[in-house]
Amino acid sequence: MFFDLIRNAWQSLMNVIQSIGIVDVVDILLLTYIVYLVLKLVRETRAGQLLKGIILLVAVFFISDFVGLKAIRFIIVKVMSAGLVAVIVLFQPELRRALERFGQTTLRLSRFTIGESEDVVQRWEKAIPAICESAAQLSATCTGALIVIERGTKLGEQILNGTVMKAEPTVELFGNIFYPKTPLHDGAVIMRDGIIWAAACFLPKPQKEELIDKHLGSRHRAAIGMSENSDALVIVVSEETGQISVAQNGVITRNYTKKTLEELLRSTLIPQERDSWRNKTVKLPFLRRLQLGRKASPAQQTEQPKDKEGA
Repeated sequence: MFFDLIRNAWQSLMNVIQSIGIVDVVDILLLTYIVYLVLKLVRETRAGQLLKGIILLVAVFFISDFVGLKAIRFIIVKVMSAGLVAVIVLFQPELRRALERFGQTTLRLSRFTIGESEDVVQRWEKAIPAICESAAQLSATCTGALIVIERGTKLGEQILNGTVMKAEPTVELFGNIFYPKTPLHDGAVIMRDGIIWAAACFLPKPQKEELIDKHLGSRHRAAIGMSENSDALVIVVSEETGQISVAQNGVITRNYTKKTLEELLRSTLIPQERDSWRNKTVKLPFLRRLQLGRKASPAQQTEQPKDKEGA
């Protein structure tokens, strides 16, 4: 009898495996990847705690249904009847961030296909040396600076709370903007298409602030927050140590020099290869971004050199 049960179970399993086609495998892999993205999105965020609460609520529902606790089961059914609306309300920040990242990915793919404007490339060719030279000079004098380089995600909300300039970037202009006690020094400069678009802009706070090294000052935190909310590349100069740092995709890497900063900006902002069938340049920042991702992560920031920069 026992062996017959095992034989029937094995036969049922084989029938299921034999009925699986290529489409089913693709379906399972896509579903697995979606679940992985959801778990990655809610990990170490407020949504993670909310998800645990939802799982616990579902577990209590099944237990109460099995045991026969009618009152508790009735209450849980009423609570779960508005489940979709509740999930949208509770997870609104996380859902917004997921849609923004999906939009960033779509935009990067479209740029990879159609290439980058030659005028924009030429403007970045002129702007990058000015940015790097300015960062080096500000670093030498320990003058705090925060430069946001807009990429796929438009930063109109941050631009509106600053002072619009639309000026060609020069070392002298950066020096005047970030010179202490000037009207525009307290805030960030936002660059768009190789032009200083606005100054004295305020940036959003980081979403995982509790995981950031407590020795990092307000500029570094603002840089991390901006890079979490967009695909912008943010350059920070510490007014305490003069150290040059770069935040990208929620990760901050430090100890840049004029040369290494220029290499990063060129590999990220200027097309590296030509599309032979269109004879247009295409942007390939993926390898460099992966390299930066290996250098540091939000959880590893406590291992970085200390920087007690203030506001």
